[in-house]
Amino acid sequence: MEDSHGGRPARRSARAAGGGACCWALPTALLCAYGFFCSVRPSEPFLTRYLLGHKNLSETQVFNEIYPVWTYSYLALLFPVFLATDYLRYKPVVLLQGLSLIVTWFMLLYAQGLRAVQFLEFFYGMGTATDIAYYAYIYSVVDINLYQKVTSYCRSATLVGYTVGSVSGQVLVSVAGWSLFSLNVISLTSISVAFGTAWFLPMPQKSLFFHHLTSQQLRCEMKVMDCKNGAAVQDHPDVQRAAGWEEETKVPLNGEGHSAEKQKQKVDIVKVLKDLWRDFLQCYSSRTMLCWSVWWALSTCGYFQVINYAQGLWEMVLPAPSADIYNGAVEAASTLLGAVAVVVVGHIKTSWAMWGEVALALFSFLIAAAVYVMDTVRNIWVCYASYVIFRIIYMMLITIATFQIATNLSVERYALVFGVNTFIALALQTLLTVIVVDASGLGLDIFTQFMIYASYFAAISLVFLVSGICRIVRAYTRLEQVQSRSPESQ
Repeated sequence: MEDSHGGRPARRSARAAGGGACCWALPTALLCAYGFFCSVRPSEPFLTRYLLGHKNLSETQVFNEIYPVWTYSYLALLFPVFLATDYLRYKPVVLLQGLSLIVTWFMLLYAQGLRAVQFLEFFYGMGTATDIAYYAYIYSVVDINLYQKVTSYCRSATLVGYTVGSVSGQVLVSVAGWSLFSLNVISLTSISVAFGTAWFLPMPQKSLFFHHLTSQQLRCEMKVMDCKNGAAVQDHPDVQRAAGWEEETKVPLNGEGHSAEKQKQKVDIVKVLKDLWRDFLQCYSSRTMLCWSVWWALSTCGYFQVINYAQGLWEMVLPAPSADIYNGAVEAASTLLGAVAVVVVGHIKTSWAMWGEVALALFSFLIAAAVYVMDTVRNIWVCYASYVIFRIIYMMLITIATFQIATNLSVERYALVFGVNTFIALALQTLLTVIVVDASGLGLDIFTQFMIYASYFAAISLVFLVSGICRIVRAYTRLEQVQSRSPESQ
């Protein structure tokens, strides 16, 4: 006679272990597939040349009237998208991102005229603003212990996708002689595949701010996924597991079993906003948090401006009739080398609390030097090399800043700080764009713009150098005071 307590529990345990892996692996794999295909856009490194050569637009129209629209739309949409992403529980906004990018690349293929391309830039800004849904989605469907692992997977997917797109675009242009129109067709196809993949993402039942679950619901949400039919078996003490438990009632992934209870819950938007404001004040009351956040916002503003107009600078250095264009290779190289720098900096052990501001000052000066060389030395290879150095340093520093900010924060507060810092960066970028770039402002030429960007990073370096020196002096002064008092106490 078979022991009812012998084989079945072991079998159940194995099944649960496999199902648990499936529970986080499936949405992670789908999201990574979406991020990969969404990032495979081989035409992106050549968009400036495409607009100048295929849309009958002048340099002034592209640089001073079209590109600023992206900045304005990104800023205008960021805060509403931030709230809508959490309120709608991520997936609808992921789909909106895919749809926005499809519209963008479809218009790149067929839209003509200044107004149409400006409208295109608005949709591109929407696609950029909704990027927050891609990175936030996974935190709502996996356990907190898996956050670091799934974050690395999702970011790696976009990194690999962007690299594949840049390299393939460069090869198709330089070796196969494909037209930029054909590269846009490939980009549109890849984004469409990503959009189709996003429909299969499971709908989250919770979010960081608007849809918290009670402790009872959290216990009920601990399910084991049946990978065969996409249903789930509740791992809950109230569920009676009789013999033949494999056939017991399944609970759908969308949590229909709790729909009645969840309908009774009312989302208090005013309370959520008050909580966000309270968290905002608490987070930025820390001097360390404020210091790294200020650098994040200031440097990200400058970084956006440089990468947005770098292709324009290259076009001025190496005009369109020339076929020797290696934008895709440069973008791929800077991305991969930046990723290597990020890995290396993760293993550096130093007292960032003491030396962080001085390090930010030093590297911000190197960024300023790279932008200055990019602007003044009118050689395309020097421009390319300076751009690679610029991106490597920024990616390295932003990683350090992210770690310093996130170290003592919950996921909710990290999302808030990230959103606020990005919003401030975009507000500063908008101000810079209105004054320096926009045709309604100064409407400066591309070389003068980059001189201003170099000066901007030099000013950041000076501010943090002074602040860092003052911090070190105060720290050593306190240390000397403590040492001088210790003999007296003895």
